Amino acid sequence: QVQLVESGGGLVQAGGSLRLSCVVSGTFFSINGMGWYRQAPGKQRELVARITSSLRTTYADSVKGRFTIARDNARNTVHLQMNSLKPEDTAAYYCNANIRYTTGSNDYWGQGTQVTVSS
Repeated sequence: QVQLVESGGGLVQAGGSLRLSCVVSGTFFSINGMGWYRQAPGKQRELVARITSSLRTTYADSVKGRFTIARDNARNTVHLQMNSLKPEDTAAYYCNANIRYTTGSNDYWGQGTQVTVSS
């Protein structure tokens, strides 16, 4: 069974920084894309950043230049470095991983970690 466990959320003042981490555990062949999504109250879940197995990255326009996604394939881990945080970044942040098996692939989600940015 695959599990994604996030850490690193918390309360920070505007302009501050946080680093989110997500560790993937379980039995599988490999990990394809990994990413971070967020969902604020009353809003739909949205993509924040994704990184492919070949380290190609994609960012939401709202976080470009402020957030950086990185992955450690040896440790099955993905990180999100968030700098210059704004109150509008407040949301629950979810880790996502597309896990490859010999018979196909499936998407998995973490339980979420709360990020709150005060003004």
